[in-house]
Amino acid sequence: MEIVAAVLAQSGGHARPYREHAPLELKRLTLDPPRSGELLIRIDAAGLCHSDLSVVNGDRPRPMPMALGHEATGIVEQTGTVDDPGFAVGDRVILAFLPSCGDCPRCRAGEPFMCGAGAAANGEGRLLNGGRRLHDACGEVHHHLGVSAFASHVVVDRRSAVKVDADMPAEIAALFGCAVLTGAGAVMNSAAVRPGESVLIYGLGGVGLSALLAALASGAAPVVAIDPSPEKRAIAEQLGATALAPGEAFAALFAEGAPDVVIETVGKAAVLQAAYAAARRGGRIVTVGLPNPVETFAIPAVALVAEGKTLIGSYMGSSVPSRDLPRYIALWRAGRLPVEVLLTSVRPLADINDLLDQLADGNAIRQIMVP
Repeated sequence: MEIVAAVLAQSGGHARPYREHAPLELKRLTLDPPRSGELLIRIDAAGLCHSDLSVVNGDRPRPMPMALGHEATGIVEQTGTVDDPGFAVGDRVILAFLPSCGDCPRCRAGEPFMCGAGAAANGEGRLLNGGRRLHDACGEVHHHLGVSAFASHVVVDRRSAVKVDADMPAEIAALFGCAVLTGAGAVMNSAAVRPGESVLIYGLGGVGLSALLAALASGAAPVVAIDPSPEKRAIAEQLGATALAPGEAFAALFAEGAPDVVIETVGKAAVLQAAYAAARRGGRIVTVGLPNPVETFAIPAVALVAEGKTLIGSYMGSSVPSRDLPRYIALWRAGRLPVEVLLTSVRPLADINDLLDQLADGNAIRQIMVP
């Protein structure tokens, strides 16, 4: 079938403003039908994330050309088999950006977010079953994280989809696919924050604000966030956290002069360095940001023993999407995870380059696009 998708021809080297130079082009592509174990999804809403921006600006090199987008919701229009017991035409699904094979050592150990087969497929810009389903006049177009959601339709592996209730508003459901899955998971899974523990969060983008919501829902106190944006700090304050600008002192806010848990969501090595230093002795530092692969950070080797800190890498919030998305949605329905605060705007997919500028300038949390 013919679809429309936002395609990036080259990663990195794009001049700003993006609205003028248009690194993402809306193109008509041919989408192959789903194979066995795959689904054809009509996209209803897709969120613009820093992980998309990092492919555009070259911080996350990927094979090109690529149809971008990885945070989305949509409706099943076709299954790859006549009778798929998990999905039916008309189901609403949220898409997860790492399909898991279910059979590798990590999957069998209950860590599908570390699936080697899924990571390899994502790195090569293909689907988990092998190959690519997108084509233009010049040949194949790569998939972004098994989803390529900035499009009218996608074909995904069934293991990239989680069925949810049909009454979820599309612009809200899309937020759960990356921002909530990653941010809430970093707090509830990776850090396993307990009631009464103190939490410090670096960055109040979609992932950082989701982490803040999850920390509050988990009974953490105090919850403190650091971000340069006054508007984002105001949202954090309204939710019941304390928000500071970078460089402001925070030691007096914590009983031990430092927090039990620090969540780093910015994706810069210098911020991770600060996050590690900020944690109390014996504290936990969780990093979910994705810096440029050339960035490194250093800590005194003796500090790992003498200070007893634990540094945790958290991909996709250490989440099992089929387990965790229903849990987070239940918290949202109960009013304990008000993810609506993440929603900056709902705009047409045609505005994507303008929205990239707003994201790069730090003026947005989550912008939702509709085809």
